[in-house]
Amino acid sequence: MKAAEFKRRRRQLMGMMGPDSVAILPTGGETVRNRDVHYPFRPDSDFYYLTGFGEPNAVMVLVPGRRHGEFILFCREKDPEKELWDGYRAGLEGAVADFGADDAFPIDDLDEILPGLLEERERVFYAMGSDPAFDKRLSDWVSQVRARSRAGVYGPIEFLALDHYLHDMRLYKSRAELSVMRRAARLSARAHSELMRGCEPGMFEYQLAAQFSHHCQMQGAAHLAYPSIVGGGDNACVLHYVENGDVLRDGDLVLIDAGCEVECYASDITRTFPVNGRFNAAQRALYELVLEAQLAAIDKVRPGNLWIDPHRAAVRVLTKGLLRLGLLRGTLAKALKSEAYARFFMHRTGHWLGMDVHDVGDYKIDGHWRELEPGMVLTVEPGLYVPRGAKGVAKKWQGMGIRIEDDVAVTKGEPDVLTRDVPKSIEQIEALMA
Repeated sequence: MKAAEFKRRRRQLMGMMGPDSVAILPTGGETVRNRDVHYPFRPDSDFYYLTGFGEPNAVMVLVPGRRHGEFILFCREKDPEKELWDGYRAGLEGAVADFGADDAFPIDDLDEILPGLLEERERVFYAMGSDPAFDKRLSDWVSQVRARSRAGVYGPIEFLALDHYLHDMRLYKSRAELSVMRRAARLSARAHSELMRGCEPGMFEYQLAAQFSHHCQMQGAAHLAYPSIVGGGDNACVLHYVENGDVLRDGDLVLIDAGCEVECYASDITRTFPVNGRFNAAQRALYELVLEAQLAAIDKVRPGNLWIDPHRAAVRVLTKGLLRLGLLRGTLAKALKSEAYARFFMHRTGHWLGMDVHDVGDYKIDGHWRELEPGMVLTVEPGLYVPRGAKGVAKKWQGMGIRIEDDVAVTKGEPDVLTRDVPKSIEQIEALMA
Protein backbone atom coordinates (compact mmCIF):
# COMPACT_ATOMS: atom_id res chain seq x y z
CA MET A 1 0.00 0.00 0.00
CA LYS A 2 1.38 3.42 -0.93
CA ALA A 3 2.74 5.88 1.62
CA ALA A 4 0.08 8.41 0.58
CA GLU A 5 -2.63 6.12 1.99
CA PHE A 6 -1.05 6.12 5.46
CA LYS A 7 -0.51 9.89 5.28
CA ARG A 8 -4.17 10.42 4.41
CA ARG A 9 -5.22 8.41 7.46
CA ARG A 10 -2.94 10.38 9.78
CA ARG A 11 -4.31 13.66 8.45
CA GLN A 12 -7.89 12.44 8.91
CA LEU A 13 -7.19 11.45 12.50
CA MET A 14 -5.41 14.72 13.32
CA GLY A 15 -8.36 16.61 11.87
CA MET A 16 -10.60 14.91 14.40
CA MET A 17 -8.11 15.48 17.23
CA GLY A 18 -7.88 19.22 16.73
CA PRO A 19 -5.17 21.59 18.01
CA ASP A 20 -3.48 21.38 21.42
CA SER A 21 -3.59 17.58 21.29
CA VAL A 22 -1.21 14.65 20.98
CA ALA A 23 -1.79 11.00 20.01
CA ILE A 24 0.50 8.23 21.26
CA LEU A 25 0.38 4.72 19.85
CA PRO A 26 2.93 1.94 20.54
CA THR A 27 3.33 -1.35 18.74
CA GLY A 28 4.44 -4.52 20.50
CA GLY A 29 7.80 -6.14 20.92
CA GLU A 30 8.90 -9.63 20.02
CA THR A 31 7.56 -12.37 22.30
CA VAL A 32 9.64 -15.34 23.40
CA ARG A 33 8.08 -18.69 22.59
CA ASN A 34 10.73 -20.80 24.29
CA ARG A 35 14.33 -19.97 25.14
CA ASP A 36 15.86 -18.34 22.04
CA VAL A 37 12.84 -18.85 19.79
CA HIS A 38 10.36 -16.02 19.23
CA TYR A 39 6.81 -16.07 17.95
CA PRO A 40 6.55 -14.52 14.46
CA PHE A 41 6.14 -10.78 14.96
CA ARG A 42 3.08 -9.03 13.61
CA PRO A 43 2.62 -5.26 14.19
CA ASP A 44 -0.30 -3.89 16.16
CA SER A 45 -3.14 -3.28 13.69
CA ASP A 46 -3.88 0.29 14.81
CA PHE A 47 -0.19 1.20 14.69
CA TYR A 48 0.30 -0.31 11.24
CA TYR A 49 -2.91 1.32 9.98
CA LEU A 50 -1.40 4.76 10.60
CA THR A 51 2.27 4.12 9.85
CA GLY A 52 2.79 1.13 7.55
CA PHE A 53 5.81 0.41 9.78
CA GLY A 54 6.21 -3.31 10.44
CA GLU A 55 9.08 -3.47 12.94
CA PRO A 56 8.74 -4.25 16.66
CA ASN A 57 9.51 -1.86 19.53
CA ALA A 58 8.25 1.37 18.00
CA VAL A 59 6.00 4.24 19.08
CA MET A 60 4.10 6.67 16.87
CA VAL A 61 3.35 10.19 18.10
CA LEU A 62 1.10 12.65 16.25
CA VAL A 63 1.31 16.31 17.30
CA PRO A 64 -1.07 18.43 15.17
CA GLY A 65 0.43 21.82 14.34
CA ARG A 66 3.92 21.03 15.64
CA ARG A 67 6.33 23.39 13.90
CA HIS A 68 9.06 20.79 13.40
CA GLY A 69 6.74 18.10 12.02
CA GLU A 70 3.55 16.41 13.13
CA PHE A 71 4.41 12.72 12.62
CA ILE A 72 7.13 11.42 14.94
CA LEU A 73 8.36 7.85 15.01
CA PHE A 74 10.44 6.30 17.76
CA CYS A 75 12.09 3.11 16.52
CA ARG A 76 15.21 0.95 16.71
CA GLU A 77 18.42 2.43 15.38
CA LYS A 78 20.48 0.81 12.65
CA ASP A 79 22.81 -1.83 14.11
CA PRO A 80 24.94 -3.78 11.60
CA GLU A 81 25.84 -6.49 14.09
CA LYS A 82 22.25 -7.19 15.15
CA GLU A 83 21.02 -6.88 11.58
CA LEU A 84 23.52 -9.59 10.63
CA TRP A 85 21.72 -11.97 12.99
CA ASP A 86 18.11 -10.75 12.98
CA GLY A 87 17.57 -8.89 9.71
CA TYR A 88 17.20 -5.42 8.27
CA ARG A 89 16.16 -2.38 10.31
CA ALA A 90 14.86 0.80 8.76
CA GLY A 91 16.56 2.93 11.37
CA LEU A 92 15.92 6.63 11.90
CA GLU A 93 16.82 7.55 8.32
CA GLY A 94 14.51 4.90 6.89
CA ALA A 95 11.65 5.99 9.16
CA VAL A 96 11.81 9.41 7.52
CA ALA A 97 12.71 8.43 3.95
CA ASP A 98 10.57 5.32 3.57
CA PHE A 99 7.68 5.80 6.00
CA GLY A 100 7.08 9.54 5.88
CA ALA A 101 7.98 10.44 9.44
CA ASP A 102 8.76 14.14 9.94
CA ASP A 103 11.08 13.26 12.81
CA ALA A 104 12.54 9.99 14.07
CA PHE A 105 14.22 9.26 17.38
CA PRO A 106 15.79 6.17 18.98
CA ILE A 107 13.25 4.12 20.92
CA ASP A 108 15.70 4.12 23.85
CA ASP A 109 15.28 7.92 24.11
CA LEU A 110 11.49 7.72 24.51
CA ASP A 111 11.48 8.54 28.24
CA GLU A 112 13.71 11.54 27.66
CA ILE A 113 11.95 13.08 24.66
CA LEU A 114 8.26 12.28 24.99
CA PRO A 115 7.53 14.42 28.09
CA GLY A 116 8.59 17.46 26.07
CA LEU A 117 6.05 16.58 23.37
CA LEU A 118 3.30 16.64 26.01
CA GLU A 119 4.09 20.19 27.08
CA GLU A 120 1.45 22.79 26.21
CA ARG A 121 -0.91 20.04 25.03
CA GLU A 122 -4.36 19.86 26.60
CA ARG A 123 -5.54 16.48 25.32
CA VAL A 124 -3.87 13.10 24.99
CA PHE A 125 -5.37 10.51 22.63
CA TYR A 126 -4.31 7.08 23.82
CA ALA A 127 -5.79 3.56 24.14
CA MET A 128 -5.62 3.21 27.92
CA GLY A 129 -5.69 -0.36 29.25
CA SER A 130 -4.28 -2.23 26.28
CA ASP A 131 -0.72 -2.20 27.66
CA PRO A 132 -0.52 -1.70 31.46
CA ALA A 133 3.26 -1.21 31.42
CA PHE A 134 3.01 1.54 28.80
CA ASP A 135 0.07 3.07 30.69
CA LYS A 136 2.39 3.48 33.67
CA ARG A 137 5.09 5.14 31.56
CA LEU A 138 2.56 7.58 30.11
CA SER A 139 1.32 8.43 33.58
CA ASP A 140 4.90 9.13 34.67
CA TRP A 141 5.50 11.40 31.66
CA VAL A 142 2.36 13.41 32.38
CA SER A 143 3.37 13.72 36.03
CA GLN A 144 6.78 15.06 34.99
CA VAL A 145 5.16 17.77 32.90
CA ARG A 146 2.63 18.73 35.56
CA ALA A 147 5.41 18.99 38.14
CA ARG A 148 6.74 21.96 36.15
CA SER A 149 3.53 23.99 36.49
CA ARG A 150 5.23 26.52 38.76
CA ALA A 151 7.67 27.21 35.94
CA GLY A 152 4.75 28.12 33.70
CA VAL A 153 4.63 24.78 31.87
CA TYR A 154 1.24 23.16 31.64
CA GLY A 155 0.48 19.59 30.64
CA PRO A 156 -2.50 17.53 29.49
CA ILE A 157 -5.72 17.80 31.45
CA GLU A 158 -7.85 15.46 29.34
CA PHE A 159 -7.41 11.88 28.13
CA LEU A 160 -9.47 10.57 25.21
CA ALA A 161 -9.78 7.00 23.90
CA LEU A 162 -7.73 6.93 20.70
CA ASP A 163 -9.23 3.57 19.70
CA HIS A 164 -12.75 5.06 19.73
CA TYR A 165 -11.81 7.43 16.91
CA LEU A 166 -9.41 5.13 15.11
CA HIS A 167 -11.68 2.09 15.06
CA ASP A 168 -14.50 4.04 13.46
CA MET A 169 -12.05 5.10 10.75
CA ARG A 170 -10.95 1.50 10.20
CA LEU A 171 -14.56 0.37 9.77
CA TYR A 172 -14.82 2.19 6.42
CA LYS A 173 -12.45 0.68 3.87
CA SER A 174 -10.87 2.87 1.19
CA ARG A 175 -10.37 1.77 -2.42
CA ALA A 176 -6.78 0.85 -1.59
CA GLU A 177 -7.88 -1.28 1.34
CA LEU A 178 -10.59 -3.04 -0.66
CA SER A 179 -8.05 -3.79 -3.39
CA VAL A 180 -5.77 -5.53 -0.87
CA MET A 181 -8.71 -7.40 0.68
CA ARG A 182 -9.81 -8.62 -2.76
CA ARG A 183 -6.32 -9.98 -3.35
CA ALA A 184 -6.34 -11.83 -0.01
CA ALA A 185 -9.81 -13.18 -0.83
CA ARG A 186 -8.72 -14.42 -4.26
CA LEU A 187 -5.65 -16.17 -2.89
CA SER A 188 -7.66 -17.90 -0.16
CA ALA A 189 -10.37 -18.86 -2.62
CA ARG A 190 -7.85 -20.58 -4.89
CA ALA A 191 -6.39 -22.44 -1.94
CA HIS A 192 -9.83 -23.65 -0.82
CA SER A 193 -10.54 -24.86 -4.35
CA GLU A 194 -7.26 -26.81 -4.38
CA LEU A 195 -8.24 -28.51 -1.10
CA MET A 196 -11.50 -29.67 -2.66
CA ARG A 197 -9.59 -31.08 -5.63
CA GLY A 198 -7.09 -32.93 -3.48
CA CYS A 199 -9.19 -34.18 -0.56
CA GLU A 200 -9.75 -37.93 -0.22
CA PRO A 201 -10.58 -40.44 2.54
CA GLY A 202 -7.63 -41.45 4.69
CA MET A 203 -5.95 -38.05 4.69
CA PHE A 204 -5.42 -36.26 7.99
CA GLU A 205 -6.96 -32.92 8.86
CA TYR A 206 -3.50 -31.41 9.35
CA GLN A 207 -2.57 -32.35 5.79
CA LEU A 208 -5.35 -30.17 4.41
CA ALA A 209 -4.29 -27.38 6.79
CA ALA A 210 -0.71 -27.70 5.54
CA GLN A 211 -1.84 -27.66 1.91
CA PHE A 212 -3.88 -24.50 2.49
CA SER A 213 -0.89 -22.69 3.98
CA HIS A 214 1.34 -23.97 1.17
CA HIS A 215 -1.00 -22.75 -1.58
CA CYS A 216 -1.31 -19.30 0.02
CA GLN A 217 2.43 -18.92 0.50
CA MET A 218 3.22 -20.07 -3.03
CA GLN A 219 0.87 -17.34 -4.31
CA GLY A 220 2.54 -14.63 -2.24
CA ALA A 221 0.64 -14.58 1.06
CA ALA A 222 3.28 -15.40 3.65
CA HIS A 223 0.95 -15.42 6.65
CA LEU A 224 -2.45 -16.79 7.59
CA ALA A 225 -5.03 -14.49 9.16
CA TYR A 226 -5.75 -17.03 11.93
CA PRO A 227 -5.04 -20.70 12.74
CA SER A 228 -6.89 -22.86 10.22
CA ILE A 229 -9.86 -24.96 11.32
CA VAL A 230 -10.08 -28.33 9.56
CA GLY A 231 -12.78 -30.44 11.18
CA GLY A 232 -13.89 -33.76 9.74
CA GLY A 233 -17.15 -35.37 10.85
CA ASP A 234 -18.07 -34.56 14.45
CA ASN A 235 -15.05 -32.27 14.85
CA ALA A 236 -16.83 -29.71 12.68
CA CYS A 237 -19.33 -29.24 15.53
CA VAL A 238 -16.57 -27.63 17.62
CA LEU A 239 -16.72 -24.02 16.45
CA HIS A 240 -13.05 -23.17 17.07
CA TYR A 241 -11.57 -26.61 16.53
CA VAL A 242 -7.83 -26.24 15.84
CA GLU A 243 -6.31 -29.60 16.82
CA ASN A 244 -6.58 -30.75 13.18
CA GLY A 245 -5.25 -34.19 14.13
CA ASP A 246 -7.86 -36.75 13.06
CA VAL A 247 -8.15 -38.87 9.95
CA LEU A 248 -10.79 -37.89 7.36
CA ARG A 249 -13.28 -40.71 6.97
CA ASP A 250 -15.19 -41.86 3.91
CA GLY A 251 -18.80 -40.68 4.20
CA ASP A 252 -18.07 -37.70 6.47
CA LEU A 253 -18.14 -34.00 5.71
CA VAL A 254 -15.12 -31.81 6.37
CA LEU A 255 -15.43 -28.16 7.38
CA ILE A 256 -12.48 -25.87 6.55
CA ASP A 257 -12.36 -22.34 7.97
CA ALA A 258 -9.15 -20.72 6.73
CA GLY A 259 -7.90 -17.46 5.28
CA CYS A 260 -4.64 -15.75 4.43
CA GLU A 261 -3.44 -12.27 5.28
CA VAL A 262 -2.05 -9.78 2.76
CA GLU A 263 -0.38 -6.56 3.95
CA CYS A 264 -2.00 -7.12 7.36
CA TYR A 265 -5.52 -7.46 5.85
CA ALA A 266 -7.44 -10.65 6.51
CA SER A 267 -9.61 -12.94 4.44
CA ASP A 268 -11.98 -15.39 6.12
CA ILE A 269 -13.60 -18.25 4.21
CA THR A 270 -15.39 -21.40 5.31
CA ARG A 271 -16.42 -24.23 3.04
CA THR A 272 -17.88 -27.63 3.90
CA PHE A 273 -17.75 -30.59 1.52
CA PRO A 274 -17.84 -34.41 1.52
CA VAL A 275 -14.51 -36.14 2.06
CA ASN A 276 -15.29 -38.61 -0.74
CA GLY A 277 -16.62 -35.96 -3.13
CA ARG A 278 -20.33 -36.91 -3.03
CA PHE A 279 -23.02 -35.61 -0.68
CA ASN A 280 -25.42 -38.23 0.68
CA ALA A 281 -29.13 -37.40 1.03
CA ALA A 282 -28.97 -36.14 4.63
CA GLN A 283 -25.83 -34.11 4.00
CA ARG A 284 -27.39 -32.63 0.90
CA ALA A 285 -30.54 -31.57 2.77
CA LEU A 286 -28.69 -29.78 5.58
CA TYR A 287 -26.12 -28.25 3.25
CA GLU A 288 -28.74 -26.82 0.91
CA LEU A 289 -30.52 -25.32 3.92
CA VAL A 290 -27.36 -23.57 5.13
CA LEU A 291 -26.62 -22.31 1.61
CA GLU A 292 -30.17 -20.96 1.26
CA ALA A 293 -29.74 -19.15 4.58
CA GLN A 294 -26.41 -17.69 3.50
CA LEU A 295 -27.77 -16.39 0.20
CA ALA A 296 -30.70 -14.79 2.02
CA ALA A 297 -28.28 -13.16 4.47
CA ILE A 298 -25.96 -11.87 1.74
CA ASP A 299 -28.94 -10.24 0.03
CA LYS A 300 -29.41 -8.11 3.17
CA VAL A 301 -25.88 -6.67 2.99
CA ARG A 302 -27.06 -3.39 1.56
CA PRO A 303 -26.74 0.24 2.67
CA GLY A 304 -29.53 1.32 5.00
CA ASN A 305 -30.11 -2.17 6.37
CA LEU A 306 -29.08 -2.87 9.95
CA TRP A 307 -26.05 -4.98 10.83
CA ILE A 308 -28.39 -7.55 12.41
CA ASP A 309 -30.58 -7.93 9.29
CA PRO A 310 -28.40 -10.59 7.59
CA HIS A 311 -28.51 -12.63 10.81
CA ARG A 312 -32.28 -12.31 11.07
CA ALA A 313 -32.68 -13.43 7.45
CA ALA A 314 -30.46 -16.46 8.02
CA VAL A 315 -32.22 -17.42 11.24
CA ARG A 316 -35.62 -17.32 9.60
CA VAL A 317 -34.54 -19.57 6.71
CA LEU A 318 -32.76 -22.01 9.03
CA THR A 319 -35.70 -22.23 11.43
CA LYS A 320 -38.19 -22.92 8.63
CA GLY A 321 -35.91 -25.59 7.23
CA LEU A 322 -35.29 -27.27 10.60
CA LEU A 323 -39.05 -27.44 11.15
CA ARG A 324 -39.54 -28.93 7.68
CA LEU A 325 -36.84 -31.56 8.24
CA GLY A 326 -38.15 -32.48 11.69
CA LEU A 327 -35.18 -31.30 13.74
CA LEU A 328 -37.47 -28.72 15.37
CA ARG A 329 -41.14 -28.96 16.25
CA GLY A 330 -43.95 -26.45 16.61
CA THR A 331 -44.80 -23.30 14.68
CA LEU A 332 -42.39 -20.93 12.99
CA ALA A 333 -43.48 -18.00 15.17
CA LYS A 334 -42.93 -19.90 18.42
CA ALA A 335 -39.63 -21.39 17.24
CA LEU A 336 -38.29 -17.95 16.30
CA LYS A 337 -39.49 -16.36 19.56
CA SER A 338 -37.94 -19.08 21.71
CA GLU A 339 -34.77 -19.15 19.59
CA ALA A 340 -35.13 -22.90 19.25
CA TYR A 341 -32.67 -22.80 16.35
CA ALA A 342 -29.86 -21.94 18.81
CA ARG A 343 -29.46 -25.62 19.63
CA PHE A 344 -28.07 -26.10 16.12
CA PHE A 345 -26.94 -22.54 15.24
CA MET A 346 -25.44 -20.81 18.25
CA HIS A 347 -23.40 -17.93 16.80
CA ARG A 348 -24.03 -14.73 14.90
CA THR A 349 -24.10 -14.82 11.13
CA GLY A 350 -21.05 -12.60 10.74
CA HIS A 351 -18.57 -10.04 12.02
CA TRP A 352 -16.62 -7.06 10.72
CA LEU A 353 -13.54 -7.93 8.68
CA GLY A 354 -10.40 -5.92 7.97
CA MET A 355 -6.93 -5.80 9.50
CA ASP A 356 -8.20 -8.10 12.25
CA VAL A 357 -10.21 -11.16 11.30
CA HIS A 358 -12.75 -10.10 13.94
CA ASP A 359 -12.28 -6.47 13.05
CA VAL A 360 -12.92 -3.34 15.05
CA GLY A 361 -16.04 -1.18 14.91
CA ASP A 362 -19.17 -0.87 17.02
CA TYR A 363 -22.10 -3.10 16.14
CA LYS A 364 -24.48 -0.85 18.06
CA ILE A 365 -24.65 2.92 18.50
CA ASP A 366 -26.59 4.27 21.48
CA GLY A 367 -28.13 0.83 21.94
CA HIS A 368 -29.36 0.54 18.35
CA TRP A 369 -28.00 -1.77 15.66
CA ARG A 370 -25.70 0.05 13.29
CA GLU A 371 -26.77 0.79 9.73
CA LEU A 372 -24.68 -0.73 6.96
CA GLU A 373 -22.83 1.80 4.81
CA PRO A 374 -20.63 1.57 1.70
CA GLY A 375 -17.06 0.66 2.56
CA MET A 376 -17.91 -1.70 5.40
CA VAL A 377 -16.83 -5.33 5.02
CA LEU A 378 -18.35 -8.21 6.95
CA THR A 379 -18.45 -11.98 6.87
CA VAL A 380 -21.67 -13.88 6.24
CA GLU A 381 -21.41 -17.35 7.80
CA PRO A 382 -24.53 -19.22 8.90
CA GLY A 383 -24.13 -22.83 9.97
CA LEU A 384 -25.77 -25.92 11.44
CA TYR A 385 -24.08 -28.20 13.96
CA VAL A 386 -25.54 -31.57 14.95
CA PRO A 387 -23.04 -33.52 17.09
CA ARG A 388 -23.11 -37.29 17.49
CA GLY A 389 -25.41 -38.38 20.30
CA ALA A 390 -27.68 -35.33 20.04
CA LYS A 391 -30.82 -36.24 21.97
CA GLY A 392 -34.07 -36.49 20.08
CA VAL A 393 -32.35 -36.17 16.70
CA ALA A 394 -32.47 -38.87 14.05
CA LYS A 395 -29.11 -40.57 13.59
CA LYS A 396 -28.87 -39.62 9.92
CA TRP A 397 -28.42 -35.96 10.91
CA GLN A 398 -25.78 -36.59 13.57
CA GLY A 399 -22.05 -35.96 13.25
CA MET A 400 -22.42 -33.07 10.82
CA GLY A 401 -21.13 -29.52 11.16
CA ILE A 402 -21.81 -27.27 8.18
CA ARG A 403 -20.78 -23.63 7.78
CA ILE A 404 -20.53 -21.55 4.61
CA GLU A 405 -18.70 -18.24 4.94
CA ASP A 406 -17.94 -15.45 2.51
CA ASP A 407 -16.48 -11.96 2.82
CA VAL A 408 -18.90 -9.29 1.62
CA ALA A 409 -18.33 -5.57 1.04
CA VAL A 410 -21.18 -3.09 1.31
CA THR A 411 -21.50 -0.99 -1.85
CA LYS A 412 -24.00 1.59 -3.07
CA GLY A 413 -25.70 -1.22 -4.99
CA GLU A 414 -25.46 -5.00 -4.93
CA PRO A 415 -23.45 -6.80 -2.23
CA ASP A 416 -19.87 -7.39 -3.40
CA VAL A 417 -18.86 -10.96 -2.48
CA LEU A 418 -15.06 -10.74 -2.36
CA THR A 419 -14.69 -14.52 -2.01
CA ARG A 420 -16.98 -15.49 -4.89
CA ASP A 421 -14.24 -17.49 -6.64
CA VAL A 422 -14.50 -20.56 -4.39
CA PRO A 423 -17.36 -22.97 -5.25
CA LYS A 424 -20.22 -23.45 -2.81
CA SER A 425 -23.15 -25.02 -4.65
CA ILE A 426 -23.42 -28.79 -4.40
CA GLU A 427 -23.13 -29.13 -8.18
CA GLN A 428 -19.99 -27.00 -8.31
CA ILE A 429 -18.34 -28.81 -5.41
CA GLU A 430 -19.06 -32.30 -6.71
CA ALA A 431 -17.89 -31.36 -10.21
CA LEU A 432 -14.63 -29.91 -8.86
CA MET A 433 -13.97 -32.89 -6.63
CA ALA A 434 -14.69 -35.34 -9.45
